[in-house]
Amino acid sequence: MATQRIEYIDAMRGFTMILVVFAHVCHFCLGDSRMGGNSVFILFRLPCFFMISGWLFESVAQRPFKEVAKHKAMVQLLPTFIFLLLLAPPPFFFHQLGTLKGGYWFTFALFEYFILYMLMIRISRKWTPLMAVVLTIGTFIYARYYDSLRSAADGYQLWLIDFSGFLSVTTWRLFLFFYLGTCIRRHFETFIRWTNKPVVIALVTAIFAVVASTSHHDNLMFEMFRFYVGGITGMIMVFTFFRLSASWLKKLRVSKPLQYVGTRTLDVYLLHFFFLPRFLMAYAPQLAAYNSRFIEFWVILAISLIVLALTLVASYVIRLSPFLGHYLFGVKYNKAA
Repeated sequence: MATQRIEYIDAMRGFTMILVVFAHVCHFCLGDSRMGGNSVFILFRLPCFFMISGWLFESVAQRPFKEVAKHKAMVQLLPTFIFLLLLAPPPFFFHQLGTLKGGYWFTFALFEYFILYMLMIRISRKWTPLMAVVLTIGTFIYARYYDSLRSAADGYQLWLIDFSGFLSVTTWRLFLFFYLGTCIRRHFETFIRWTNKPVVIALVTAIFAVVASTSHHDNLMFEMFRFYVGGITGMIMVFTFFRLSASWLKKLRVSKPLQYVGTRTLDVYLLHFFFLPRFLMAYAPQLAAYNSRFIEFWVILAISLIVLALTLVASYVIRLSPFLGHYLFGVKYNKAA
């Protein structure tokens, strides 16, 4: 039962996946997560990914709980455990099961979002918005004080905090974007009608620009405001751009490449860690010495595209094997042959 793909959704996924590789080049290869404009991309990159995930999940959320959970576990968790074992074999593997999962936290968190959302709508559709907001705000506050709580805890309290780290509870602060994706899917015509109004999208873009121009401050309310307002306006802005620019992107011949990356997001996410040129860390001070975001951006983007190209080649080779394609990337192959 094939599902019809939406071109601008795949293109947006591809664009966002490139930004993920970009961010990891900044962090793992150059040692500075805010280089090359990544401090701005951080505001909308993950909100976009989780919004799209919620948008796509809404249509299957009402299916039998056990069936959906089993399928998502096979697609999200099994491949991630396999790649995490390859990247950090025992005994190092067991030290990677905290909040960030050795970098593979996204698929774990997304699986938990699927479960959380299915539980919420089964408890009460009416109260789901409130539950989503309370969960999100509560875990944002918990994430902010997680390190200090962990250092102060002992005995069963330390076990409790470590268990919450294994469950990626601190990443649940992003759940609101996933939930908003499900809302947009349910009220898509209304969303389209509003974002088709130039004044609305201009206002959204202006708010995002103002938020992006602010710098970090050690204040809970300010951090929360910047995180959620920047994320919501950013994801609306990017989603609307790809929706309205579909034909323009085709003319520029960038739509198809972005769509291809968008259909391989899990492959790229799981594989790209193996191709990150971590030896570049020694050259990071030289790049930073230029003191130019423009130069940083193009250098990091070039590195990111090379990593992406190597990753896609590896993905293509792996998918030639139905066995590996199925268990590593959750690919379903036709059994007709």
